[in-house]
Amino acid sequence: MQRPEPHAVSGRAVPIERGRASTIRAVVCDRYGGPEVARLADVPRPVIGADQVLIDVRASSICRGDIHLLNGKPYLIRIAGHGILRPKHPVPGQNVSGVVIEVASRVTGLAPGDEVFGEIPHGAFAELVAASAARLALKPASFGHEDAAALPVSGITALQSLRDAGKLRAGQSVLINGASGGVGTLAVQIAKALGADVTAVCGTRHLEAVRGLGADRVIDYTREDFASATLQHDVMLDLAGNRSLADCRRAVKPGGVLVACGQLAGGTWLGPVPRLIKVAIAGRLSRCTMSPFLARPNSADLQLLARMADAGQLQPVVDKRFALAEIAQALAHVAAGPVQGTTVLAVAGA
Repeated sequence: MQRPEPHAVSGRAVPIERGRASTIRAVVCDRYGGPEVARLADVPRPVIGADQVLIDVRASSICRGDIHLLNGKPYLIRIAGHGILRPKHPVPGQNVSGVVIEVASRVTGLAPGDEVFGEIPHGAFAELVAASAARLALKPASFGHEDAAALPVSGITALQSLRDAGKLRAGQSVLINGASGGVGTLAVQIAKALGADVTAVCGTRHLEAVRGLGADRVIDYTREDFASATLQHDVMLDLAGNRSLADCRRAVKPGGVLVACGQLAGGTWLGPVPRLIKVAIAGRLSRCTMSPFLARPNSADLQLLARMADAGQLQPVVDKRFALAEIAQALAHVAAGPVQGTTVLAVAGA
């Protein structure tokens, strides 16, 4: 891993008992179910692999994917390797921000004391986590750990869906359907940073907050139908999946791009997969490009998000903050949805 531009170095010592103890405190979900299955317990200290670092976790955040992994639905998740009858990896959590305390032999570019953030497959809801260096970057200097923990999954999804799948360029217009969630609030800001004219779709209670993120116009979906408006867009990012593909196409200019995000809601068995397949097939027959999208975490894009944050272009919206010991309440809050922005877990001192 090539060392990224420096953003921050920890000025805070790692607690001795946490750094050396044979066990740590972590959230454990050893069966599928609702938020009630999550409990705080002692687990063995993580052991790092050759391409990993050990992170003293200061904060994490909860994304919709964590809820799906918690209850094992859609069932395709279980078949895909997360465990048929019970979770294969009982410690959940994909967003992490913390301090590096150990570095494996093959890792170059990170050192003990570095403050990092990133997206990992599992394990972030714990005092310590072993993480691949390829999924990490130095956190924004302007952010505390809680804000940094709100950025990885949602930020990577927003960035790649607009820049890579949508090919959004300066001077173009973009419609973001589902603009008040963790991905949507970051997508509005990233689209503006890319130089686009942004129309955001959200519910009534989120209008002012989304407008404050820089959206040029905000549509209240309870009062106005974006698909019936005369205004068409170069790119549409569909984060909600609550409208037909025909409706979405009407909002896109001929030759434009409709991006359907993989975090869309879906059925109990296959989740968003049927809709993503429909998007791929319909795109071959449509007057616009229709692109199903799945994010790919990587260090380079995390570094870009950190630079945007330090430039004042990007600020996660934190909906609520919980302590790690309040994990059941935090998961219940996100599961009840929809939330405005991202729900954060403070892990240090758990």
